[in-house]
Amino acid sequence: MEMAPGSLETEENSNQEGFVGLDNIPVSIRTLDTLPCPDYVDLFTARTRGAAAKTAEQWARALLEESATGRSAPILWRLLGLRLGPMPSSDHVQGWKIADRGDGWIRVETASWCMTTHAVVQVDDRQVSLALFVRFDKPMAAIIWPPVSRLHRRGAPVMLHQAVKAHEAATRDS
Repeated sequence: MEMAPGSLETEENSNQEGFVGLDNIPVSIRTLDTLPCPDYVDLFTARTRGAAAKTAEQWARALLEESATGRSAPILWRLLGLRLGPMPSSDHVQGWKIADRGDGWIRVETASWCMTTHAVVQVDDRQVSLALFVRFDKPMAAIIWPPVSRLHRRGAPVMLHQAVKAHEAATRDS
């Protein structure tokens, strides 16, 4: 059963929020993505002091390459058939191609034979946000994605928590 659009409870940390459904994603995040007609969208945000001390790319790498959860994610992505680029790479974040970036944000993309996925990381001084946009390119994706999305909705807040915790520890130590 697919989750209804709306707010998500995040168990990992009270400084986090999560949302599912395009209408629940702030315009400031939606406009950073170029995927036409996504079939699934979610957003996870964690509040932390001095988030803007890191660039959006540094946060994307902290989330996907440095957190324990992010480091294990390529196993699932390969099972989904997502085509990943080289790791490590200055043009990719954990195998996802850097498609575009701007002041305070970055968008990475990958695709499989049945779906196209984009992820946007946006940062400001108070928070870091991770949004996922998925388009089902083949009917099979609509069958595959619902159980995978449950794993994603459990893992994304953990990944955010791990990256924020590392950021806060480094900030304290410096």
